[in-house]
Amino acid sequence: MKVIVLGGGVVGVTTAYYLARGGAQVTVVERQDGAALETSFANAGQVSPGYSTPWAAPGIPVKALKWMLQRHAPLAIRADGSLFQLRWMAQMLKNCTSARYAVNKERMTRVAEYSRDCLRQLRADTGIQYDQRTLGTLQVLRTAKQLQAVQSDIAVLRECEVPFRELHADELPEIEPALAHAPGLVGGLHLPGDETGDCHLFTTRLAELASGLGVQFRYGVDVQRLQTRGRAVTGVHIARHNDASDASHTSASELLSADRVVVALGCASHELLATLGLYAPVYPVKGYSLTVPIVDEARAPRSTVMDETYKVAVTRLGNRIRVGGMAELAGHDLRLNPRRRETLELVTQGLFAGAGDLPAASFWTGLRPMTPDGTPILGRAPGWDNLLVNTGHGTLGWTMACGSGKLLADLTLGRQPDISTDGLSADRYGKNSGQRSMGGRQLPIHA
Repeated sequence: MKVIVLGGGVVGVTTAYYLARGGAQVTVVERQDGAALETSFANAGQVSPGYSTPWAAPGIPVKALKWMLQRHAPLAIRADGSLFQLRWMAQMLKNCTSARYAVNKERMTRVAEYSRDCLRQLRADTGIQYDQRTLGTLQVLRTAKQLQAVQSDIAVLRECEVPFRELHADELPEIEPALAHAPGLVGGLHLPGDETGDCHLFTTRLAELASGLGVQFRYGVDVQRLQTRGRAVTGVHIARHNDASDASHTSASELLSADRVVVALGCASHELLATLGLYAPVYPVKGYSLTVPIVDEARAPRSTVMDETYKVAVTRLGNRIRVGGMAELAGHDLRLNPRRRETLELVTQGLFAGAGDLPAASFWTGLRPMTPDGTPILGRAPGWDNLLVNTGHGTLGWTMACGSGKLLADLTLGRQPDISTDGLSADRYGKNSGQRSMGGRQLPIHA
């Protein structure tokens, strides 16, 4: 079976790896010149199934209004001029109820817990190394209101049988000794089953392993058109950049034929699927990170500490600290905002003062592909016989990558998945929008 995977981030590469392990002939199409050079490049480093929490939550609408007036707010909104942004935000608001939050968190936790197990098995099978640690995630709380709000998360953790431990402020240094110096903390929630690791390093090394299984990686090429016939996608037209510095100059189109096509294009998935008449509300939510060289081991984190107030994660990656977080709804804007660096430095100094060389830190931004309910879109595309979707993981692409890839590979190869797929496909968004292409028509794609 010939399978084309569109996208060479951590989600696309894990999908390709599991497909190849299952005997498929796989080609990965990626517009960058290597794997994991966009969203997967410098993310927060968390593999945190226990912290799989929707951004759409009770109280978020009121908090969002307050955050608009704060300098170090975890969320910022800037109109991008599109109706899609308005529709996406309206859908997110509809998911900010206790009932929807519980449903969405269960779906996310289901995928994330399975993914963590798949990652552990993959590590045992291959011996892959990526600055990983298995010491859990510590969510730190600063107010009594946060202590009360975390109880709803704990209820879901109990239901899903996820191990956890509630901590008082004086117990936090038992998990992260350096927090003995951090002021203003009232408690925390420790999730011992969580892990950390360098997502970019993992993805590039897994791509090498996948190549050894026969996967072909077509880097530096754009998807130009999809070729369809009836209810099937029969091929993908691609073109290589003539000038790597200018993606608008491309070579002649080349047709790749396929028996199955998997869309793992992250933030570009919405536009591509819309040309097929499919509504997949995946919006680019901008996030930032710092990568800080460690100068004092005793003051550095041992694993991941998640600051609930600022929605910022501080993660240990070898001899570096990765500080990542925040969310901006501003379209495909990739400009670096100095104010966001201030926030990341503020959190780092507040929790782990003196641990790293902040002036020497590298500053990065990326676009997370997020759905309005927080749950990724996994499964067969409605109305199409051979098209599958693996996208919309938001801030949890690294956490959910292996499980999503294994699940998509099983579905593609006609195998029964290991976990329930209820509520994961694009079907949950109702009727599709737009007109589906028919009769072998070629569709222009900007992805």
